[in-house]
Amino acid sequence: MKQPNVLNIMDKAKEAGNPTTNVAKPNQWFGVRHIQCALIFFALAVSYALRVNMSVAIVAMTDKSSNSKFDEYPWTESTKSLILSSFFWGYVITQVPAGQVAQRYGAKPVIFWGVLICSILAILTPVCAKIGGSALVCTLRVIQGLCQGTVFPSSHNLLSKWAPFTERGKLGTISYSGVQFGTALMLCVSGELASSVLGWPSIFYMSGAAGCLWAILWYFFASSCPAENSFISEEEKLYIEMIPSDGTEAHEKNEVKAKIPTPWGAILTSVPFYMVLCAHCANNWGFWTLLTEIPTYMKNILGMDIKANALLSSLPYWAMFVLCFVFLLISEVLNKTKCMSLSFSRKFFNSLGHWVPAIGLIGMGYMDGDNVLLAIIFLTLTVGMNASCYLGFQMNHIDLSSNFAGTLMGLTNCAANIMSIIAPLTVGLIVTDEKNPDQWRIVFFVAAGFFFVGNLLFIIFGKFTTQPWNEPKTVVIKNAQNGQNGQNPVTMESQN
Repeated sequence: MKQPNVLNIMDKAKEAGNPTTNVAKPNQWFGVRHIQCALIFFALAVSYALRVNMSVAIVAMTDKSSNSKFDEYPWTESTKSLILSSFFWGYVITQVPAGQVAQRYGAKPVIFWGVLICSILAILTPVCAKIGGSALVCTLRVIQGLCQGTVFPSSHNLLSKWAPFTERGKLGTISYSGVQFGTALMLCVSGELASSVLGWPSIFYMSGAAGCLWAILWYFFASSCPAENSFISEEEKLYIEMIPSDGTEAHEKNEVKAKIPTPWGAILTSVPFYMVLCAHCANNWGFWTLLTEIPTYMKNILGMDIKANALLSSLPYWAMFVLCFVFLLISEVLNKTKCMSLSFSRKFFNSLGHWVPAIGLIGMGYMDGDNVLLAIIFLTLTVGMNASCYLGFQMNHIDLSSNFAGTLMGLTNCAANIMSIIAPLTVGLIVTDEKNPDQWRIVFFVAAGFFFVGNLLFIIFGKFTTQPWNEPKTVVIKNAQNGQNGQNPVTMESQN
């Protein structure tokens, strides 16, 4: 991967009269870094559309009353839970390798192939269901999970290269709000598609086609880092490269970091890292319990048909999408007034994103068909407020280590998505009678417990400063002008 010419950029900064400790922000309000942010937004939107399409489609696939012209499959609740969780069997495997590959070779090709292959497989889902039943569908979903396991670690890696410290929260939140956009859009249109003349197979065809279209745009306009982009201005490149990871001061002119090995020992013995992991695991248990099971819950407990089910299932995710920007605006105002530290900000927003949903889940546990409106309010509150986490634990990987953010995300996302496997399977064990509200209450109470404990640990033990293992101890490249007698620059390496 082509590396940024830091020395050259520093020279240009000096010539332009911009001290490297206070690099000027580019004049243009929309730059190439924002284009990369938009591309990540749609990458995650497409990825989640491909991921959640099964949540609504499986209701139509097992209930011919929604559209009698298409195949119906007599899958039990345990079989459906197996299919819904199978995606994550593959998803957890590629998390850590993807972070390492993106760190070494760049994020662009990793995300490209992951989303493109997953999109093609989505288009093949109806055929696989017809010829191979639940076994072949499970296999296909495992492979899709393997492909999508590359997306989050690589996206974090790309953001760590493109987002200056001063814009990290903003660009990160905008990028990851694509998750809610894709989820809400897929849930919203899938019910209409399932009951239309195109039937439930069109859910997979449409989401797969969207992924293929995105891949074309990504191929031509995405870049793994500013140095690889031919459209970026020198002014914007300087602004991105010279804002350091911890927001304090830029690198000295005669020093530049060399490639360093991943400090596995330091990472795996780091308490702050494990606090991010705990928060991530708790978040995934609650989020995926709702995302995979709410369509079934709304159909059997609240008595909604497939079309109303899909529309109302999407409402909480539209709320979450909007609240991403509401919380971002609040964060921007608080940052400008400097009324809270980064540490307090991360804990505050993560608490909103975990403890308020925990309250909503407890409320949902007491809803039934006579309280549909209140159930929708609790559901919207539970999912919507979770948006606050993008300003909490989600950015903490980059806080701890901008150099290894992709690897950290791979590790925590791997562990967290084991929760995404277990959660639907646990629902299948608890809910033996889909129409029993007492069994659903247990499901919601368990999810609320995860939210509460995960955030409590994050508040008490979490850290929000760059960790010592992010940087090499004595790795520098010395300029020939500083005592090398005209020789070529010499690289001096040491162990972390």
